[in-house]
Amino acid sequence: MKRDADEAVAALMKPMKREDVTDLIAFRKLKKAIKWAEVARKVGQSKEWTTAACLGQMQMTKKQAETVGRIFELPQEAVLILQTVPYKGSLPTAVPTDPLIYRWYEIVNVYGTTIKELIHEEFGDGIMSAIDFSMDIRREANEKGDRVRVEPFRRPVVAGQQRQNVGDLLPVVR
Repeated sequence: MKRDADEAVAALMKPMKREDVTDLIAFRKLKKAIKWAEVARKVGQSKEWTTAACLGQMQMTKKQAETVGRIFELPQEAVLILQTVPYKGSLPTAVPTDPLIYRWYEIVNVYGTTIKELIHEEFGDGIMSAIDFSMDIRREANEKGDRVRVEPFRRPVVAGQQRQNVGDLLPVVR
């Protein structure tokens, strides 16, 4: 008995995973020459949040996922996956090998204990939220060549509150 070619391929396919969706979005972004800021405007979020969500690090609402699905011509299965809670942390190795990501790792290794000490001195047993964290990435002109400026958005902090989120305490990286 012969099978239809589409049936044969479908039988071999495994269920789509979040990594598959991320790869598909990255490929379609490249193919369509779309900027993250353009996607973010349509999604209604910052370019930083939208990029993280499209790279599999944030959960989208149904409306956001459907918007991304239309932009990147994703199958319905991918749109559903974008609405699930992700397993966060996308680095393939414990110590990053990508030079840019490694610099962030280096900042945490060099300044991590300093940041922790200063947060505890200022706020007591405070923590910084990575879930409710937001940032703005921009170009900053410099006579030695443009620099990257990463600024977290400021949040109000209640003095004396234990285990509070202090997401505005990261240094500006230039």
